[in-house]
Amino acid sequence: MSKRIQSVAALVLMLLVSSATARAQARVINGTVTASSITQPLLVGVKNVGGLPLAGVRVRLRGALLQTTTNAAGEYRIEIPANSSEILTFTLQDYDIREVDVAGLSLVDVVLTSNVRYNQYFVKVDRRPVMGEDRDGILVFESADLSYRFWFDMRVNIDGAVIYGDKLNETGSGVMVRRSRMAMKSQFKKNWYGEVDMDFSESMANMEDAYLMWMPRQNLDIRWGNFKETFSMEQTTSSRYNTFMERAMVTVALAPSRRLGTELRWRPSAFLFAGGVHFQDVGDADVTLASKNNNKDLGTDEGIAFTGKAVFMPWRSVESKGLHFGLAASRRTPMTDDVVGSLRFNSRVATKVNRKKYIDTDYIPKVNHQLVKGAEFAAYSNGFKLSAEGNAVNVLRNDGLPTATFQGAFVQAGAMLFGGKYVYNASEGEFTESRLGRSWGDAELAARFEYLDMNDQKAGIMGGAAEALTLGFTMYPNRNVRFILNWSTVNNDRYASGRQKLFVGHDAKGALTKNPLLVVEPTGKGGEDFKVLAMRIQVSF
Repeated sequence: MSKRIQSVAALVLMLLVSSATARAQARVINGTVTASSITQPLLVGVKNVGGLPLAGVRVRLRGALLQTTTNAAGEYRIEIPANSSEILTFTLQDYDIREVDVAGLSLVDVVLTSNVRYNQYFVKVDRRPVMGEDRDGILVFESADLSYRFWFDMRVNIDGAVIYGDKLNETGSGVMVRRSRMAMKSQFKKNWYGEVDMDFSESMANMEDAYLMWMPRQNLDIRWGNFKETFSMEQTTSSRYNTFMERAMVTVALAPSRRLGTELRWRPSAFLFAGGVHFQDVGDADVTLASKNNNKDLGTDEGIAFTGKAVFMPWRSVESKGLHFGLAASRRTPMTDDVVGSLRFNSRVATKVNRKKYIDTDYIPKVNHQLVKGAEFAAYSNGFKLSAEGNAVNVLRNDGLPTATFQGAFVQAGAMLFGGKYVYNASEGEFTESRLGRSWGDAELAARFEYLDMNDQKAGIMGGAAEALTLGFTMYPNRNVRFILNWSTVNNDRYASGRQKLFVGHDAKGALTKNPLLVVEPTGKGGEDFKVLAMRIQVSF
C-alpha cells in the first residue's frame, strides 16, 4: 500500500471516529408546548379551558438551521449537537416568541402566551405598540412606524377683571374660569385624523370641535363634523395662541365660527383655498334644543351656509418672515336656533367678566339671507408681527324691507422682547405657538385698535357702535404657561344700549335714560364709556 493510500485511509478513519464521538456527545430534548390559560376572551355560557396543546410550533436551535415542529399533541423532539448554543426558540403565529436555555436538560415543556387581544365585543383587534413621550409638555403616544398618534390637549384660562370709569351703569368686576378645555386627538392610518374637544367652563359642558379629517395628499384635506369655518384668521387661530385675552368685537359679532358641516382645503404652493357647506351650531345645549324644538313644532328647515376663502402667502417661512393676504365670503340663511327667520348680532368687549353686551341689534325679522365679506392682512418678521382684519355683512330681508349693512375692523401689532419669534402655520393660514427666545421664557408687548358699527339708519336698525384700544403684556415662563395683562379703554355710542336695557345718557330733565333719542349729551359724549384692567393665567398641557 502506497503512502498516499495510507494517508487517505487514516484521514477517513479519523473523521469516522470524530463523527462517532460527536454523535455520542449529542443529546435529545423533547417536551410539550401548550398555550397559556388566557388565549381567548371569556365567552358567556362556554367553559374556558386553558393549557391546550399547540400544534405546528416551530422549534429551532438558535444560531443553526436545525429545527422541528410540534405534532397534533403539541409534542416535539430535537437532537442538540455538541458545542451548540443550547438555546431553543419556540415560534407560532399569534403567540409571543419564547426562548429557553436547555443546557443540561432533556425534558423541556414550554407554555406560549397568546399575543391576540379582543375588544369589549369579543372581536379580535389589531395591535401596534406605541411609545409615550413628553413633547413640549404634552403627553403623546405614537407608534414606531408613525402611522398612529394619540394625545390629550388640555387648557385652562382663569380670568380676572376690574371694570372702572363707567358713569351710567354699574358694572361688576370679578374672576371667572374663562375656559376649561379637554381635547382628545388622534392621527391614524397616516392620513386620517379625528378630534373631540369639550369645554367645561361656567359649570356647563359645551362641545367645541368634533370632526373627522381625511388627508389624501399632503396639500389637501377634507373635514366632516363640527369645527370652525375657514373664514377669519383671528377666529380660526386657537385661543391658546391669540395675542389678547379676547378676540376683537368685529370677529365675535360678524365672523363665522363653529358649525356642523363639511369643508375642503387645498394648498398649492403659496396659496390656500378653502370651501365648505355648513349647517347648525351644535355646540351649545340651549341653541341645539331651540333648533330641535323649531324643527318639531314648526317644521323649519335648518339654516345653511356656503363659505369660501382664498389666501396668498408670499415669502412665507416658518419663523423668518412672510406676508398673508386673505379674502373670504359666506352666504348664510338664518339658523333655526332661536327666532325662526331672524338674525341677531351682538358682542362683548375686552373681557367676558363684564356680562353686558352693549352692542346688540336684537332680532332682525324676515331675513332671507346674509352675505358676510372679510379681508385680512398679516406681516411677520422674526419677533414682530402686524395684522388687520375687516368684516362687513349685508342682511337681505323679505317683503321689500331694506337691506341692513354692518361692519367693523381692527389692526394689531405685537413684539417679542427677548429674541422670541412668531411662527406662521401655512397649512392653516394663521399664527401658531411662538418660539421663546430665552431658556427662562420670553415676554411680549402688543397693541390693538378696533371698532364695530352695528347702526344702519336707513334700515331702521341701530344696534350701537363702539371703538376700543387695548394694550397687552404677556409673560411666558415656559411653553405651557402664560400670564397675560390687558388694559382697554372702550367708547360706546348712544345707541349701544343692549336692546335699551342700559343707560346711554341723560334726558332734558337730567335723568338717566335708556332711549338714545332722548339723550341730550353732544355727539361723541353719549353712551357708556369705561376702562378694563384684566389678567389671565393660562396653562396648556
